[in-house]
Parts: sequence; structure tokens; C-alpha cells
Amino acid sequence: MTRRIPFEGIENFRDFGGYDTACGRGLRRGLLYRSGHHGAATDADLQKLTELGLSVVVDLRRPNERERFPHRAWPTGPEPVVITSDAEQEHSQEWLDFIQESDLSAASFRDYMTNYYRTAPLDPRYVDLYRRYFEALASTDGAILVHCAAGKDRTGVICALTHHIAGVADEDIRADYLATNDPVRAAARADMIKGFIHETTGRMPEDGVIRYIVGVEPEFLDEAFAAIRRAHGSLDGYLEEAIGLTADQREQIRGRLLG
Repeated sequence: MTRRIPFEGIENFRDFGGYDTACGRGLRRGLLYRSGHHGAATDADLQKLTELGLSVVVDLRRPNERERFPHRAWPTGPEPVVITSDAEQEHSQEWLDFIQESDLSAASFRDYMTNYYRTAPLDPRYVDLYRRYFEALASTDGAILVHCAAGKDRTGVICALTHHIAGVADEDIRADYLATNDPVRAAARADMIKGFIHETTGRMPEDGVIRYIVGVEPEFLDEAFAAIRRAHGSLDGYLEEAIGLTADQREQIRGRLLG
């Protein structure tokens, strides 16, 4: 089953529906989309987006990220509601600051990402964005697209939580998260990323660094879920206590998403 949807200027665009669920009804296709940012979207990409029936777009990026790569205006028809946050993160070092200060070893990038996953789900900024995402998921009639910069880390966690609510099996939750690891995409971006790091720092990164910038590791999602469980006992406890998701909202989400 092909979930990846090709775009000219939007990376990592996928339908994250279509999985079996514990209740047997299955997750519907055409309602849940995830991607990287749309700052480089072509005219053809924008037209393609309008054909997906999007009601809501959730942009998880920080304000400075949105300023660097602003989205282009919707070409025709009613624009979807766009959910963003102007708040800054509280607990995570700025990515560009880290690159400049790093020794550019693969180990340092892995440690950065591990710490990021350990703190991001509990950061008030993402708690607020995740809450508004789930509120929209419970109430909107159309499709929802969630994205960050690369569509892999912040987006990966929120998609995994969505799958958990729907009753998707753990192995499928992990498989969807790891689908970001496209070797063709990684190879295409490697030289550009190395060039950017060299331009920014005057140094070249170790070869192993690229995998952590472009891809994801199963241990990262495990780290996020472990942090959630330490703070709230379980994923369901986090969704109830931190996100504020009610039993009625969960049923509304399942009613919309399940076949």
C-alpha cells in the first residue's frame, strides 16, 4: 500500500491512514496527512494540495522557522484553517546554535536528538499545539495535514499519538514513524546539508551526521514515549492530563477516522 505522495517541492508527504486497528474497523485513508514544510512548494504542488480537501493545517514550526520558509498563498478556493504557535520552546537548544557549537560528530547529533525527544512532548509549546490539533481532529469534517520543518520528529510524535488513539498496533505505529527513512531522499539531500553545515561553521560534519538530520531512529520515539510515561504514567494519562483530551473527544476522533 503506497502512502507516500510525491510533490515537487514538499518533502516527506504521506497519508498516515490506512492501518488496521484493534477494533477491526481500520483507519480511513484520505483524512490524515503529514509532511515537511511547504516553503518551496511549486504552483503544481499548491494545486495538488487544494485537491486533498484539507480543512486544517497544523504547522508545528517555531516562529523563526516560519519566517525563514513562509508558506505560499493558497491558489484557489477556501484556504484551510492554519494552526500555529508564536511561543518559543522552553527546554530545547536552538538547532542552528547547536550546529555552530557542536563538534559535528555523529554522537553529538544523536545525543541532541535523544534529548529533543525526551523534552519536546512535555514542552508547553507543543502541548498547546498538540491540544489544538486533537481538538480540530475531533471536530473538523475535512482532512488534516500536520507538518513541521522536515515532517519527521515533532510530526512523528503527534502522528504516533494519533495512531495510539485509533488503536493502531505498536508495530504499525513504529513502521509509519520509520517510513521517513527514505534512502533516495537522504542521498539527494546529503550534499546540500554538508554544504550548509560547512558554510555555517567552516567545518565538515562526520558522514554519520546526515542520518540524524534527514532520518529518524526507533530509539527516538521510544525516548519520547518513555518521557511521557515517566511524567503521566501512560500515553493515555498524557493525553488526558497534559493535552486535556476528553473521552467524548476520543470517541469523536475514532468516529471520524475509523472505517
